[in-house]
Amino acid sequence: MRLDDFDPNSVNVEDQRGGGGFSMGGTGGKIGCGSIVIALIGALVFGISPSDTLGTLQNMGGGSSTTTAAAPGGNSATTSCNVDALSHESCNTLSSLNKTWAPLFAQAKIPFTAPKLVFYSQSGQSGCGSAQSAMGPFYCPNDQGIYLDTEFYQQMDQQLGATGQFARDYVIAHEYGHHIQKLLGVSDQVRSAQGQDPRQANQLSVRLELQADCYAGVWAAKNRDRIQQGDIESGLNAAHQIGDDVLMRSAGRNPNEASFTHGSSAQRMQWLRKGIDSGNEDACDTFADLRQ
Repeated sequence: MRLDDFDPNSVNVEDQRGGGGFSMGGTGGKIGCGSIVIALIGALVFGISPSDTLGTLQNMGGGSSTTTAAAPGGNSATTSCNVDALSHESCNTLSSLNKTWAPLFAQAKIPFTAPKLVFYSQSGQSGCGSAQSAMGPFYCPNDQGIYLDTEFYQQMDQQLGATGQFARDYVIAHEYGHHIQKLLGVSDQVRSAQGQDPRQANQLSVRLELQADCYAGVWAAKNRDRIQQGDIESGLNAAHQIGDDVLMRSAGRNPNEASFTHGSSAQRMQWLRKGIDSGNEDACDTFADLRQ
């Protein structure tokens, strides 16, 4: 996508690379309601709970691995977002997401707070616990942060076969979708329902993830004039490659729908496409049939 350069005053960025940390404050109709094997990297990406991942890593013997030296960080949004091309690109995406979603909340008279983008290298700390590169990007509702080790993009390209800028944009847009769910109270309602009926926990998790996929598509649709040839195909391919069924097959396992937490490839592509085609956040109600 041809996104504008970020305004350092309009993005919330925290940088944990290099051991330092800082935070730069920025902006703040109806809106619808992770050496780790590739399967772990893929299956836990996009909306993972850090505490759950740490338990998995420890069980696999990965909890005590030695981390490499942290990449250079920055002490301002300008320097952090310009550490490398992927950092710059990520900040551009964050800025575009802010500009897209803030007005929708304003129109609906719903309070809006922009999330922060937290860069880290190998390991970091979030309001939800430790951050590890093996988790993949994730959103922490406790501090409203999108946590990203940009090295994950290399894993996407080389191990998951998810290539292209729009595939990377989709990563951040999906996590931003979880922020939208937090602001609307949807994620809290889902967590409560999961606690009340653990047997439905996976199904509800899938619906939450698919809604975040749809919200990512809505963002793209509302910036349709920025979309370039091949972008949509790149995003849909990424959605396909991170479907639970594809990841299970890649790990040598037979897909088991009962254990899905993020949705099948077909489902993820369907809801991303639904957001792109409709451009309407109200079309992203993945919980509608439960209320009938």
